[in-house]
Amino acid sequence: MNIYPVILSGGAGTRLWPLSRAVLPKQLLPLVADRTMLQETALRVAGWPGVMAPLVVCGNDHRFMVAEQLREAGITPLGILLEPVGRNTAPAVAAAAHYLKAIDPEAIMLVLPADHVIENGAAFRDAVQRAVTLVGQGALATFGIVPQSPETGYGYIRRGEAVANCGDCYRVARFVEKPDAATAQGFLDEGGYYWNSGMFMFHAERYLAELEKHAPAIAAAAEKAVSTGYRDLDFCRLEEKAFTDSPSDSIDYAVMEKTVDAAVVPADIGWSDVGSWSALWEVQPKDANGNAQRGDVYLDGVTNSLVRAESRIVAVVGVDNLVVVETQDAVLVTHKDQVQRVKQVVDHLKSKARTEHLHHTRVYRPWGHYEGIDAGDRFQVKRITVKPGEKLSLQMHHHRAEHWVVVSGTARVTCGEKVCLLSENESTYIPIGVTHRLENPGRLPLHLIEVQSGSYLGEDDIVRFEDIYQRA
Repeated sequence: MNIYPVILSGGAGTRLWPLSRAVLPKQLLPLVADRTMLQETALRVAGWPGVMAPLVVCGNDHRFMVAEQLREAGITPLGILLEPVGRNTAPAVAAAAHYLKAIDPEAIMLVLPADHVIENGAAFRDAVQRAVTLVGQGALATFGIVPQSPETGYGYIRRGEAVANCGDCYRVARFVEKPDAATAQGFLDEGGYYWNSGMFMFHAERYLAELEKHAPAIAAAAEKAVSTGYRDLDFCRLEEKAFTDSPSDSIDYAVMEKTVDAAVVPADIGWSDVGSWSALWEVQPKDANGNAQRGDVYLDGVTNSLVRAESRIVAVVGVDNLVVVETQDAVLVTHKDQVQRVKQVVDHLKSKARTEHLHHTRVYRPWGHYEGIDAGDRFQVKRITVKPGEKLSLQMHHHRAEHWVVVSGTARVTCGEKVCLLSENESTYIPIGVTHRLENPGRLPLHLIEVQSGSYLGEDDIVRFEDIYQRA
């Protein structure tokens, strides 16, 4: 039996603002290790016997970063499915099931969110092997995390009778919504309850059969979205209308709480969904005073805190139980027991039509990235980096002119009918309304400074005539 990891890389991770943003969410960040959480998830199961290349499901805006991060990790995915909109986990996994079933009718799916931490890889592998036994008996398996505390931020799974010939495996008696503190403590005292991890294993065909029985509208929409989807470069685009028409629901609500074949594999694997700054503090290494720190940080008389600096020195003195996170354009300071309220900050930014919840000052593109350096009335300055061999779209602006100064590397510049090469300390001018393109023909990154001037400087003032990345 072949096991296909299905990695779900959706969501914005708003509770980890200001580090996690809509276009660079937590699964694409190196929150716990040097690699990103997506890379850690893919590498965690790479090389296991019988485990195939992963199938990744992500949003359109993240597609190039997902592909690049997998490439950097040495992972060649089976495919990358692009959701036109988010519709929760049940439709996403249904689309993946249809995709896999066409490749391997006997495919077993190991559904893994891309933003979870698992510290004990050996114990996780053992849990997966037990789940394989369950799946072989026709069950739909979920992984229940052995609880370490009366956590109120997770749903729970109550185990039922033991499954024969499967070691430590059980039928699911019931799923329980997130409890209050007293109820959660009662679960721990009673025993037989597990945190709901959101990880699953089942035959693709079995999942689709149960979905058809309990949520037929989702099943039909997913089937149509895959059958009428199409290739776009190295991606598979799910058909937009069909997928958008699907009801939005989780695997738990759509299938697992309704099927009679749900089973749970207890897993003591050092798991966290890193759903908040306090959860991140829990899984990070700490100093003798209980502090988790990263970046250029100075601490004096600080205890039990998380302090993270991204762009400058952050000094914290004489406090306890705080979260302090600095990025180039935002700073968060909160008590650890108030971190769930960070989402309200994001809601405020949205209501004020601000952009700090959308992206950082460094914005990634498939050709490289740019950073805002300065801005004022009718001008802004950016630092642009183009990867070797890459090029921006052939484009034009209605409202702005641009000056480019090469800092290092070599630039091939198209400006109207003229094409030229620019080296270090050379510059050029792109007038308003003139078709132009920037390329890096060299083997080293191209760094340049761009000065924009004009009546409107928004990123939507781009008319693309040709684009190797097939963006609109």
